[in-house]
Amino acid sequence: MNPIPLARWQFAITTIFHWLFVPLTLGLSIFIALAETRYVRTGDEKYRRMARFWGPILLLNFAMGVVTGIVQEFHFGLNWSEYSRFMGDIFGAPLAIEALLAFYLESTFLGVWFFGWDRLSKKAHLLTAWLVALGSNISAYWILTANSFMQHPTGYALQGGRALMADFFALITNPNIPYQFTHVLTGGIALAGFVVMAFSAWCLLRKRDVDFFRTNFRWAARYALIGAILVGLIGHFQGQYVLREQPLKMMAAEALWETEQPASFLVVAIPNEQTRTNALAIRIPYMVSFLSYNSFTARVEGLNDLEKAAIARWGPGDYIPPVAVNFYAFRIMVLAGLLMVLLAILAVAYKQPEARPGFLKVMLWAPILPYLAGTTGWIMAEVGRWPWIVYGLLRIEDAISPNVSAGNIVFSLAVLTVLYAVLSVLAFRLAVKYGTQEATSGRVAEAY
Repeated sequence: MNPIPLARWQFAITTIFHWLFVPLTLGLSIFIALAETRYVRTGDEKYRRMARFWGPILLLNFAMGVVTGIVQEFHFGLNWSEYSRFMGDIFGAPLAIEALLAFYLESTFLGVWFFGWDRLSKKAHLLTAWLVALGSNISAYWILTANSFMQHPTGYALQGGRALMADFFALITNPNIPYQFTHVLTGGIALAGFVVMAFSAWCLLRKRDVDFFRTNFRWAARYALIGAILVGLIGHFQGQYVLREQPLKMMAAEALWETEQPASFLVVAIPNEQTRTNALAIRIPYMVSFLSYNSFTARVEGLNDLEKAAIARWGPGDYIPPVAVNFYAFRIMVLAGLLMVLLAILAVAYKQPEARPGFLKVMLWAPILPYLAGTTGWIMAEVGRWPWIVYGLLRIEDAISPNVSAGNIVFSLAVLTVLYAVLSVLAFRLAVKYGTQEATSGRVAEAY
């Protein structure tokens, strides 16, 4: 067996499990800080309870994010040693800063916040809440700085077959970072809003502490709407940026084989990568031209012409990403995003959500949408970079460890998949159990 696809599957699966927890931490930390801010400003105990209620969920997600993230670092040394050798000088700096600065900031003040309710003044405790939110999102910034180099290398010099850091400022001001970081941040905000709404809907359906969970629901509805709208707008501008830097990725997402002027958007199609055609295509005329260049009559280069340009630039090779994967991932992401906006608008509009049990039942399942959008978005971002692991510098087949065996990868892949699945289920059940007990008792347990 070829170890390359197995190693890619292993990293993808462990990353997707990791991503179940990280974005909720980003968004929920800000939600909690906002609730506590409202408590400090108004003195309303309901908002103090709101912040405390979601604290253990944040802590659980933080712990699971750490556990699932550590394994990824072992992938670099075990399965992708040539990748580590090539860009360790670049990749190591943001990861070290993330660990030494952001991670310790987040973890330290999370502990202070968690245990300091009765030991700190209101304002001092509020400060720790915002430091947790700041640390969480700064941590994401440094991780995305490392990933942005893989998407758009900046601030480097090639020497001895390695990418060495030549300009640290260029690395941290990579033009890809603002799009990617804000897209991830707003996605986390939307996810946190939908998670809070889902649990609040569950409690409202069972008439448990209606006033408290109505407040949670309505706060989360506005929070989710802001996140869902912003993540879509930022995603649009990010798509235009990616079209300039990685045009093959975006055209694979559109399954646009031939250059068109104007270019149509395929709502539904079945891409055939062998014949380079699309079956059962349903189109919206002019839309890809407009989305790409803000002009309904713009010329959009197709995959065949882009492939010729790539061969002229980098030499012979297969430069067209897996079209079907990118095409369907992009449409699932967009559809999930549109449904998120629609549900969030309805949630904001319903002043008395407990009076609409049908809608509340829908909202129980709504968190699937931001998880689905985030996962498919990352699939498109990473799979669409084919054949590069570092765009334009290092190909995937050159990044694998030379002596790694397919059998070892299969074994560790199976073990990690089962282990992560069990841990994820346990984390979900623990979160539900905690929330159910607190909702039933009508107060946050003093033990915590």
